[in-house]
Amino acid sequence: MKTRRAWRANDKAPENRYKLGLLRAMTAAARLSRDRRAWLAAGAVTLVAVVAGVWVHLAGRQDGPPDTRARQYKEFDACLLTGDKGIAQGTDAASAWQGMQRASLQTRARINYVPVTGAQSVANAQPFLNSLMQRHCGVLIAVGAPQTRVAREAAADHAEVRFVLVDGTSSKPRGTAGNVTVATPGDALPETVASVIQRAVEASGQ
Repeated sequence: MKTRRAWRANDKAPENRYKLGLLRAMTAAARLSRDRRAWLAAGAVTLVAVVAGVWVHLAGRQDGPPDTRARQYKEFDACLLTGDKGIAQGTDAASAWQGMQRASLQTRARINYVPVTGAQSVANAQPFLNSLMQRHCGVLIAVGAPQTRVAREAAADHAEVRFVLVDGTSSKPRGTAGNVTVATPGDALPETVASVIQRAVEASGQ
């Protein structure tokens, strides 16, 4: 009887050892799984830290010259009223714009231009001039016959604004206000325009 019970015990022994081995394997797998998750979590944190460090390093670098759009301008505007060609190369408006750019670099005045589109007439140029006057331009340069005519008429009502008329004449027409400069097209035009803007900015106290 004892021998039979011993046989039965020994017969179950492999099964018990199998269950014990399986339990140990499952325990080790669970521990390995936890360790793996821990390693993965640590790796993710490290990766985030490295990426953040690289981003901060690159953000702090500045390759090349600074962005000119970040330039701080004064509260002073110089405006240009042109014909429908705008500031196309070879036009008097392009020469005037060159002088405005030069003055802007020296004084940090803001510059802009508006072309008269549609009919090149005094009546059509008037609303374009009005739009510029609403911007409170400190200097207004007008190029072309219709533009200079409406600008000359506006000068009498806007003594605080300096006007530059580029109309091809070499002398100031009779009845022109004292805040008007008549500029002759040519090589000296950029310098004339720049000079008027520089004096106006200085007089404004900006």
